[in-house]
Amino acid sequence: MPYRQTIDACFADRIGDSGLRGAEFEAVLAASGGALEGLRAAHRDGSLPLLRLAERSDDLAALDAVAERFAGRFESVVVLGTGGSSLGGRALYALADLGFGPPAGRPRVVFAENVDPHTFAALLARLDPAATGYIAISKSGGTPETLVQYLAAFAAVAARLGPGEAAARFLAVTEPKDTPLRRHAAARGIPVLDHDPGVGGRYSVLSLVGLLPAMIAGLDARRLREGAAAALAPVLEGRRPADCPPALGAAVNVALLKHRGITISVLMPYLDRLATLGLWYRQLWAESLGKDGTGTTPVAALGTVDQHSQLQLFLAGPRDKLFTLITAPQAGLGPRIAPEPIADERLAYLGGHTMGDLLDAEARATAATLIRNRCPTRLVSIERLDERTMGALLMHFMLETVIAGRLLGVDPFDQPAVEEGKVLARQYLAEMARGRGG
Repeated sequence: MPYRQTIDACFADRIGDSGLRGAEFEAVLAASGGALEGLRAAHRDGSLPLLRLAERSDDLAALDAVAERFAGRFESVVVLGTGGSSLGGRALYALADLGFGPPAGRPRVVFAENVDPHTFAALLARLDPAATGYIAISKSGGTPETLVQYLAAFAAVAARLGPGEAAARFLAVTEPKDTPLRRHAAARGIPVLDHDPGVGGRYSVLSLVGLLPAMIAGLDARRLREGAAAALAPVLEGRRPADCPPALGAAVNVALLKHRGITISVLMPYLDRLATLGLWYRQLWAESLGKDGTGTTPVAALGTVDQHSQLQLFLAGPRDKLFTLITAPQAGLGPRIAPEPIADERLAYLGGHTMGDLLDAEARATAATLIRNRCPTRLVSIERLDERTMGALLMHFMLETVIAGRLLGVDPFDQPAVEEGKVLARQYLAEMARGRGG
């Protein structure tokens, strides 16, 4: 397994009354057995395509060709999408580019997620239309934010290069049916790739939605899926819940909610490359579980940055949080501070140490401090952060979310509350049009 999960510091024998008693946890963990059997049944009958993605490779050859075409032709690639159509790709892309530029020979990938007109205008103004490719992703093909981005970008490029040249720089990803995005793209000769209708947006990171931007950046999609398969294996092999890390994680979350009123789940990696994983997790957990008056609120944090912002609240504020820290070996890595005497004795403790030594010490100190302050704390440790490990982490958290949904009695795949806002937004646009006489 590419990662190791430790939940000892979530129990009363370690953190006192803030933690779970054994019987409380065991009852919830036992109930997860039904969810695990449901996952195995869904894998057997193919009713949850997410579970089949980990073992697939037949679709990757076609994606290889698309990725190499974009990588070989463009200096920049803009992904137009929002929510699940973007966050997974962003989390993967961070393995290749932390914001300082892509690997040599690869285009920069930009994720345009919002419809702030100032931001979008600035983006278009800074891109060379002849050297930029666009990928519009919308499962439904009718997401208004994505359609506005797509239509605005296509119009801008067509105005500069002509409709035919613009079409050659665009690609659409949507369900294999008559969607607004597919119809517009097909009418202009823009290629369209099929979004699997059985894979919801926030669960689509291991499909072409997340993998295509990653492959354009030069990441190995096969290794990503290998890692996902490793995380899924204990479930498919029929192991008992106590031997399935996603079931353990789900049971800890749900038991702490039910028995200790823990309503907030903080994900705090100590690697910059996992900062966007926290944003992906935030949507996955919130949109999947926040239903019928239940669920817990996900919070994204980053070590060591949030030791200087949120940690005060974490330690001295309400005891309503479960902390998940993700760490990797860092000691000995990075620049080393010269060991010779330092003029200011207050800095002497840094002499001879590397930057990685400090990060390692800070991560261990935060974990120890949380535990000493009786905060439920889960530790996830990895040996290295590469495609295989990332695939395993992504699959772990998706499985954990699905199992938690079953334990809470909610459907982890729908999002009914979101639809109300969409209906009102369309109503307001119609009212604006009538007011303008349109």
